[in-house]
Amino acid sequence: MAQRSKSDSPHPDWSESQSAQTETAARAAEAADAVMSRHLHRLAGIPGTAIATVAWPPTATSSWHYWWHAHLVDLLVDAEVARPGSVGRPTVRRLLRGIHLHNLMRWWNDYYDDMAWLGLAIERSRRHLDVGSARGQRILAKRIFDSWSPTKGGGIPWRTMDYFFNTPANGPGAVLMARTGSPERAVQMCDWMHDTLVAPDTGLIYDGIKPPLSPESGAEPEMVRDIYTYCQGVVLGAEVEALRATGDVKHRERISALLRAIEDHMLVDAELTVAKDPASPDAGDTVTRTARIVPAGGGGDGGLFAGILVRYLALVATDLPDGPGADEVRARAARIVLDTGEAVWQTRAIVNDRPLFSADWRRTAVIPTDSGTEARFIAGAVTSSETPERDLSVQLSGWMALEAAARVAAGLAEH
Repeated sequence: MAQRSKSDSPHPDWSESQSAQTETAARAAEAADAVMSRHLHRLAGIPGTAIATVAWPPTATSSWHYWWHAHLVDLLVDAEVARPGSVGRPTVRRLLRGIHLHNLMRWWNDYYDDMAWLGLAIERSRRHLDVGSARGQRILAKRIFDSWSPTKGGGIPWRTMDYFFNTPANGPGAVLMARTGSPERAVQMCDWMHDTLVAPDTGLIYDGIKPPLSPESGAEPEMVRDIYTYCQGVVLGAEVEALRATGDVKHRERISALLRAIEDHMLVDAELTVAKDPASPDAGDTVTRTARIVPAGGGGDGGLFAGILVRYLALVATDLPDGPGADEVRARAARIVLDTGEAVWQTRAIVNDRPLFSADWRRTAVIPTDSGTEARFIAGAVTSSETPERDLSVQLSGWMALEAAARVAAGLAEH
């Protein structure tokens, strides 16, 4: 990751404050320590491996979730880049080895969104830390590239066994294409999402589209109009990477429009207690203010959704190329990231001196127990535990938001 100069800082009043940088970095470090201490362990006791317990407190019957582990790799990379030596390259290496072993010595599965996320995590691990499988990255990138299906209505499909073309696969897939040497395919995917999945009333991004089973039937495609936070995030990320690769103004315009749609139609109000004088946060005087933050999405797979949006808002704040209106767009994205990070921190609970993050960033976290139902994989998605805070996904999302806030406060760019 590169350091932006103060003159082109995405949020000068934060990035020029050493105390703010120190505070956000310390919070991210505490988040990393909490998740690693509760969830990370050897795979079946095998030396040189790591895997994550997907629920805490754990049970003997806990399952495993491929794409949650991809985000854990990404977060370990975040932590090690921002705070060298804090988690260590060997930890990242052990986790990637554990994922490969647990997945029966394969890097792939049947879900293109999952494969895109693991491909991105490996690419970042290799680029930033020189850790990870070049072969695994090639396999996953090729599977995404080869799944492009314009004659069938896509886009790339959600999974190998059907033709539901959705944002959760195409968004991270486009980012992966841009970062692994296929920017033309990334642009094609961005164009398809823009032309197909933008909600006309809000400008937000729909979940996906189901073409008719038989093109000769004359039936209309079925639009799946669900709106999810992470769909907005991955499209922002894809458009930033496409803009970096091509310089085409259309990507800049789409980023600005989608950010405005997120501000107008997705963010929620949260009451934050903040230092009365940001320049002297240790003075003890505080005030309460209303901030607009990313809404958290409960547990199960949804536990990751908000954190993903915050990650890619941070990418806008730190990596949006210079151009007309860029300073304003970067500052707006940064404000959301920093306020959301503050909300995540203020709603945490403390368990054994470590933070535990809330499934709703507007209320204090509920401390889970080992009773009640646990997250389960059903019909292609992971349901929430009875207490959502028990899910690794929820804890990763909180950690993700805090790492994003720390990057923005420090002006630490991805590229």
